[in-house]
Order: sequence, then C-alpha cells, then structure tokens
Amino acid sequence: MTATTVHPPEPLEPATLTLARQATARATRHLLDCQDEQGWWKGDLETNVTMDAEDLMLRQFLGVQDPATLQAAARYLRSQQREDGTWTTFHGGPPELSTTIEAYVGLRLAGDRPDEPHMAAASAWVRERGGIAKSRVFTRIWLALFGWWKWEDLPELPPEIIYFPKWFPLNIYDFGCWARQTIVPLTIVSAKRPVRPAPFPLDELHTDPRRPNPPAGPAPLASWDGVFQRLDRALHAYHKVAIRPLRRAALRSCARWIVERQENDGCWGGIQPPAVYSLIALRLLGYDLDHPVMRAGLASLDRFAVWREDGSRMVEACQSPVWDTCLATIALADAGLPPDHPALVKAADWMLGEQVTRPGDWSVRRPALPSGGWAFEFHNDNYPDTDDTAEVILALRRVRHPEPERVEAAVRRGTRWTLGMQSRDGGWGAFDVDNSSPLPNRLPFCDFGEVIDPPSADVTAHVVEMLAHEGRAQDPAARRGVAWLLAEQEPDGSWFGRWGTNYVYGTGSVVPALVAAGVPASHPAIRRAVRWLESVQNEDGGWGEDQRSYPDRQWAGRGASTASQTAWALMALLAAGEREGKAVERGVTWLAETQREDGSWDEPYFTGTGFPWDFSINYHLYRQVFPVTALGRYVNGEPALTRPRRS
Repeated sequence: MTATTVHPPEPLEPATLTLARQATARATRHLLDCQDEQGWWKGDLETNVTMDAEDLMLRQFLGVQDPATLQAAARYLRSQQREDGTWTTFHGGPPELSTTIEAYVGLRLAGDRPDEPHMAAASAWVRERGGIAKSRVFTRIWLALFGWWKWEDLPELPPEIIYFPKWFPLNIYDFGCWARQTIVPLTIVSAKRPVRPAPFPLDELHTDPRRPNPPAGPAPLASWDGVFQRLDRALHAYHKVAIRPLRRAALRSCARWIVERQENDGCWGGIQPPAVYSLIALRLLGYDLDHPVMRAGLASLDRFAVWREDGSRMVEACQSPVWDTCLATIALADAGLPPDHPALVKAADWMLGEQVTRPGDWSVRRPALPSGGWAFEFHNDNYPDTDDTAEVILALRRVRHPEPERVEAAVRRGTRWTLGMQSRDGGWGAFDVDNSSPLPNRLPFCDFGEVIDPPSADVTAHVVEMLAHEGRAQDPAARRGVAWLLAEQEPDGSWFGRWGTNYVYGTGSVVPALVAAGVPASHPAIRRAVRWLESVQNEDGGWGEDQRSYPDRQWAGRGASTASQTAWALMALLAAGEREGKAVERGVTWLAETQREDGSWDEPYFTGTGFPWDFSINYHLYRQVFPVTALGRYVNGEPALTRPRRS
C-alpha cells in the first residue's frame, strides 16, 4: 500500500467576507469606468431648484434668455415639484417657502400660467405661509430686480464696507469666503437698486397685494436682533445721504475686487451664487455683455449645466473634481488596486497639476505663509481649502508615482500650508483662519445660511489624519488638533458634521483620525462613539441621517439607510477595532445586498452639506467612493500608506 498525506480542508471564508469581496470587485470596476481620460473623477452635484430658477432670472435680467434653455430648465423645475405644489431643499424634506417662490417664478418665466393646477397649488401654499413677505432676503432681492418687491423694504449693506480695515468688525474678511464673494457684488446691487420691467405681476404670491409687506414690530433693543435692526435703519438713512464721491469710489473698488477674483474659467470661487451676482453687479456698473469679463462669466455658468436624458437641464451650484478625485483614489487604493495602477498614477498626475501655488484671500490673515493647498473645483486659485488639501495628500500617499520627488515636493508644500492654517483654538476651518466672529450671522442681510467658517470636527479630523500619516502625530499642531476634537465630542459620543450629514459624518471622520493619531481604540471617547453608532444603526443594517438633524437634535443618526452614510459608520467602527462586531457585519451585508448589478448604489438622499440645513447637497459620487473605501478596509484591513521622508 502506498501511504498518502491527508491535508486538512481549507477553512471556509466567512459569508460576509465573501459578499464584501464580490461587492468590492464590482464597485471597483464601476468606479474605474467613471474616470475621465485626463485622470479626474466628477459626479453630478445636485442641490435644489433655486439654482435653476435664479439662472433663469439672471438671463431675464441681462436680456440673454434662450428659449431652448428656458424650456429645458422649466422641464427640470416641473420634475422636482411635489404633489402638493411645493418644492423642497433636499430629497424627502419638508416644503420650503423661498425655494417654492423662486421655482414658481422660474415657471412663470417659461410661460406656465398661474391658473394651471400645478401653479395654483404652489401659489396657494405660498399665501398660506405668509407670501413673499416671509421669504428670505435673497429671494426678495431677486424679486426686487423686476419690481416685484421694493428695495426700500430690503436690508441695506453699503459698498463702503470694502474700506473697513481688517481689524474692524464686519469687514469683508469677517465673512466666510463664499459669503464674502456674494456680499461684495450685492453691495453694488443694493446701492444701484435696479428695476427691470416685470414680464408679469406676482399678486398671487402676496397674502394681500395692497399691503405686500405688512409692518413688523421692532425687536427688543437689548437683543442682538434689536441692535442690528436699528443698524439697518441707520444704513437705509445713509443710503439717502451717502457722499457721492465716496460712493462712486467704493463702487469702483468693489468692481476691482470682483474682477481681480475672477478665475481662469470665468467663474468666481468656482460656485454659482457669487458668479450670478458678480455678473449683475458689473452689468450695473456699465460692463457690456461683450466685455471679456462678462463673456467669460456667462460661459462659465453654461458649464455648470447638466443636460439630462429627458431633455431637462439641471444647474450645479458647484463642481467637485478635486474632491471627487482624491476620494476616488483613496477608495480604489483601499479596495486593493496596486499603488502603481495606471488609473491611480493618472489621477495623481492630475491632482499634482491642480495644486495652488499663488496667494489667495486666505493670505490676508496669513500673509507670510507660502501657498500650497488644493481647491475643490477645476479652477479656484483664490480659495484652496484645508479639507481638500488633507485628502489630496492622503490620496497621493497611496500612489507609487514614477516621479516620487515631485510628489514629495507637492506634499511638503501642502502640509506646510495646512499647518499654517490652524486656528487659535487648535481646530481647522475650511478656507480661512480664525473666521469665527459671530457678528456676520446677526446681520438681517445674512439669512441665507452659514456666513462664517469656524473650525469644524470633520475638517479638523481630516487634517489630523493627514498629519498622522505624514509622521507628524506628535507635532504640537497635531496634538492641539486632537485635543480640540476630544473637547468637541457630543455627550452621546458623536461629533457634529459641518460639511456632511451630520453626526454620522462627523463621527465617521473623527474616529479614524484619532486612531491614526495614536488614540487607542480603548479610549473612552472612541468607546462612546462606537456605542453611539451601534445605537443608531437601522433595523435593515444600514445607517442614515436626515438633514433635519441640523435644526433638531432628535434627528441625530436617524433617517433612511444610505450607501454613503453606512460607509462612514463602517469606517469609524473598523478604525475602532470592531471588524468582528455584529454592527459591522450587518452594515457590510447591507452594502452588499443593496448594490446594483453594475456595481453602483442608488442614493436619492442628500448626504452632503453646503450650509447646515439651509443648503444641502447630493454628491452623486458619494454613493460610490465611500462604500468602496469601507468595503475595501473591511476586506483588506486599514490602509498602509507610503511612509514619507521627514525634512
């Protein structure tokens, strides 16, 4: 007889791990297919229909209305209207007054009659909620451009604020960069108070057309509202007696400030609101539509349009290629793509070419700091941000680039710039340093959302994570960042999410950063975070959080399960050492079972944030990059980055 060696059978792989491997492979193929030949990724950035309605009103004001664009935009507006005639600011959210008014006006411009059922339902709802008089200031500014509202009944902000010194309260650098870029052109509009002929009346949007703006009583003098209400009255009085030479000089200075900040692609700050108001302001100051600044500005807005298969046209508020590309690079690397894979090298090449190497508005408070950050958009050299910069560096460290010295130089510049952007309290804001004055938010003019840029947990976490992977976890700046994060933890164990929704995003950002910085998984803060995430997991195994968690803490961690938010929770739990836990198993299973056949996920819910509650975002690539990252880390373990050389 011949002796035979009996080998024990190979242990079977756990079913959840098998599901995760299969889902990761499908999702990786899908994400690779989405890459542009130049190396970048960009998903649609969906917000709300005010972008589309304001685009139509801008074209009406400038006299450049295009029938094809008008009808395509109207088709999109109609597609987003709810059965009750209203519009919302995020999927599944409650109806919103200003959004409904602006969408209604957009459809009136397209020829929809006020007696049509969908229009009559909208106007009836608006009247029930108090009419135009109860809408936000920005909506009433748009209506004032056509005489549908009186300029005298709007808050005043004079162009002379351009001369306020940088130490003076309410100087333009006290505002966040997005608000600053919007407010400067609006001071010109407010000073000029233009009125174009109204193409139709809007009496149906007033509770009483004879008294469209019923007087409201004064706020208590001892309150901030009372102080700024009286300040606004003083500014209205100043409008009547402003020294003409000073006013003309201020208008010229504002125009120069605007033109100097126009980007190479013609836009301003890479976002729609400053662009539309800058075009209006410059037109009021005599810039012809054929002027190169105006031509480039109008062309840039056309590039923000997404033409859909049904013939409708959606306007993006912004475009996110740098953000999408660094997140996609991280996702693919963590999913197991070789670090020298051509897609990753091409992405790294593109990101290296996007580094900002000249000063911007951030240098007003950091004049000696050399530049070196990355911005969010294709073209936005004035406003790089620490969040993109941190994530780009984390992405570059996952790539084996054929020119390592080039990567080292870029990372060194980016790290130095990010360290220099730390605020006094130890945290990081997105665009500016110490942009935390509470006064701008008190102005009656500023009711459109967050207008300052204080440090936030999610941005600070990404910076701390980057510093830790750069071998700087023990640097004083990183330790101050860790201390800031620990102090910001909510009593229930979560962290607030400024740029993503909301406590799930904040917690999903902070836990991996703390662990990377050396905080042990056994630390009480990490354990509290784990318990909170486990407590808010949905019955189906996923995680979700509604935008309503911003105004109402009872919504924290509550909402329909989404792919991106489930991935954030998993990223935190995996970093905390919970890979074998039941919550992770259920979350991974949910991702695998809800994946589409093509490797993607469906996510109609808005999980991104522009202004908490006031302006929500559905990043169409979030539903892909974050699940790939989470599944990849479940399959392959936590990422191992190329160790940098300290200099």
